[in-house]
Amino acid sequence: MHTRTLGQGLQVSAVGLGCMGMSQSYGPNPGSRDDMIGVLRAAVDRGVTFFDTAEVYGPYVNEELVGEALEPVRDHVTIATKFGWDIQDAKSVGLNSRPEQIRAVADASLRRLRTDVIDLFYQHRVDPDVPIEDVAGTVGELVAEGKVRHFGLSEASATTIRRAHAVFPVTALQSEYSLWTRDPEAEVLPTLAELGIGFVPFSPLGKGFLTGTVDQTTSFADGDVRSTIPRFTEENREANHALVTRIATVAETRGATPGQVALAWLLAQHPWIVPIPGTRRVTRIEENAGSTEVALSADDLADLDTLAQSVGVHGDRYNAVHMGYVGR
Repeated sequence: MHTRTLGQGLQVSAVGLGCMGMSQSYGPNPGSRDDMIGVLRAAVDRGVTFFDTAEVYGPYVNEELVGEALEPVRDHVTIATKFGWDIQDAKSVGLNSRPEQIRAVADASLRRLRTDVIDLFYQHRVDPDVPIEDVAGTVGELVAEGKVRHFGLSEASATTIRRAHAVFPVTALQSEYSLWTRDPEAEVLPTLAELGIGFVPFSPLGKGFLTGTVDQTTSFADGDVRSTIPRFTEENREANHALVTRIATVAETRGATPGQVALAWLLAQHPWIVPIPGTRRVTRIEENAGSTEVALSADDLADLDTLAQSVGVHGDRYNAVHMGYVGR
């Protein structure tokens, strides 16, 4: 696996692993908790060194899973987790990025992750009730205390990124970005390039859609978040299928899978982009890692860009409530 460098010199594997789906959001898990520990350790064996979790995943149980799985190799991996939600009775009931909350979450995450330092600590969503300067300053204090190494933001606007970075250096921004979610390109990506901040796209495979394994006939299991997302209605899946068809055509010419082409497109955008596709299967980890070996030509990239822009995408990427949390 190749490595890439995010902001502030943080070096990680070129493709990371989003761990959320091992605990929530995609219906019943195909394996046991022990199976997921095996998947996480298999990822390390295959060169993945960058793992993404959050206190709200579960809540809490995903951090515990990641902590147990990676404890034996802790010195060889980078673990990112997140703060920013108000969690009551095992449910998130809103945002909370007050300084005292950030500190409490850091201490609790350290225990669950079985470590003495959090490598990358993201604000999960921007809290409009807490100045971003206070958030950045608090994380900076945690860095000075040795509890955190790097500060990150998630789904923040270019303006917020600049304000935070002026107080304490931002190492990475995490937001959704893929061939069918191009929102960051207008303002966020140029800001990151200017400030030397890395970018970590989540859902780089469009929550499975860009792999070609989801179409208008797919039925989602109980608890699968895609059943609540407008982009995944039957009508919109049918309308969005043209993009997947073109990706599959490019994949065939390159001896790759559609998912590998979608990841290779992301990797080709900037050298400081590190996607974190999620999976619960070792075979998918191997496939995703293989995307670093897929060389797309300039014609391939231009063709995919042109098609994505001309076809467009039908349906929002979140429901109305969650759309209100992004781009602040």
